[in-house]
Amino acid sequence: MILIPGVKKKNIGVYGLGVSGIATCEALVASGAAVFSFDENTKAREKTANTEYRCEHPKKWPWKDMAAVVVSPGVPLTHPKPHAVVRKAAIEKIPVIGDTELFAWAVNAIPESDRPRIVGITGTNGKSTTTALIGHILKESGREVHVGGNIGEAVLSMPALEKETIYVLELSSYQLDLTQTLRLNAAVFLNVTPDHIERHGDIDGYVRAKKRIFLNQTADDIAVIGVDDDYTQGVCTEVTATGPAKAVPVSVQGALGRGVYELDGKLFYNFDGKTSFAGEISHGRALRGAHNHQNMAAALAVCAHLGLSPAIVIKAAERFGGLPHRMEEVGRVGKISFVNDSKATNAEATARALSVAEDIFWIAGGKAKDGGVTALRDKLNRVRSVYLIGEAAPLFEEQLRGAAHCVLCGDLETAVMKASEDAAKSDASAPTILLSPACASFDQFSNFEVRGEAFRTLVSNLPAENGEAA
Repeated sequence: MILIPGVKKKNIGVYGLGVSGIATCEALVASGAAVFSFDENTKAREKTANTEYRCEHPKKWPWKDMAAVVVSPGVPLTHPKPHAVVRKAAIEKIPVIGDTELFAWAVNAIPESDRPRIVGITGTNGKSTTTALIGHILKESGREVHVGGNIGEAVLSMPALEKETIYVLELSSYQLDLTQTLRLNAAVFLNVTPDHIERHGDIDGYVRAKKRIFLNQTADDIAVIGVDDDYTQGVCTEVTATGPAKAVPVSVQGALGRGVYELDGKLFYNFDGKTSFAGEISHGRALRGAHNHQNMAAALAVCAHLGLSPAIVIKAAERFGGLPHRMEEVGRVGKISFVNDSKATNAEATARALSVAEDIFWIAGGKAKDGGVTALRDKLNRVRSVYLIGEAAPLFEEQLRGAAHCVLCGDLETAVMKASEDAAKSDASAPTILLSPACASFDQFSNFEVRGEAFRTLVSNLPAENGEAA
């Protein structure tokens, strides 16, 4: 647990009691604060029974004497309209923050010479994999590392801050909106595609939230920025011009004069005016595809800044096992492989998945996001058939008409069954059944993890063929 300085005997509200909310309450109480908590969910409120932060409705909070309100990342700050708690805090002139800001308070209270190193990663796609990959590489090299934030442990549940430790944090746009004083020794901004527009108002608001990852950096820090889309190209130009951190561009679309780039499965870097070969990155099964090559390029930039040689970084990355629900092979039946990419909740993420395998029998659908899958029409050259599920099925069938053969399946179980039958009968020597929904899960599943686990279970229950277990 990370203790928070300066909160002893202060009244602090915590709104939202998920994993990070409970961790926040525990850390604040342990730090001597008087905590007032609430959650709209009855079961969440029940977690606080017999604790020092037992739930009370915000109407009963001592607003005139509150030092801060910590809200969960899902609480709207501005769009589509401010939450009632946020409005009340504004009226009372009380700061609204997130748990990452409390983490920043703890770091900022430590003398500069004794601080741990902090790495943060954001981007529309790939931030979880990049966060886990950097953590893996650093651990493999013998560093003391803790990984958390939007992945793994809640940030305040991580072990106490120590000088020789590195904290690697995944940071969503929601979390960054709630963070003001965090300084990152290495900040990574991977990419941007339109997402969470309802929360940020428009794409410009979304990009502004992401750019907050560079707040408070100094000339000793680096800003690692993907430059393979128009939005992040602009961000890299801005950071390069204004600093103070050193901008390190990364790309998988061509050579760069500085930074890190990938060509034909080979990684190159130029940090000091000389381009050097880092190594092959096509050997690791968990880092297939251009999107994972971008993740690897960013990881190399960060780990080199933290003192690792490129050769060590490449060798450690080859042993990276990947994350669940991200191009994860979950079974094989006969000649068919089954790949769980349930985390692909937008068309851009799915486009990356569709470039990795040949002879794809693609399962897609769920709760559609803006734009649907129209952008994927010219990326289906490896797709044999599409099996559509959920609310988006009729829309996707219309959007893909003439570009791919589509089968309306309704639910995931039916899609797995039909795709398996078609793949087995096909002339493909190594077909892949790919769950890459390009959709949110909320029409049929509570989240993408539950959807991915359902796919895994369905695959494991398929009958084995030719003596092979599913």
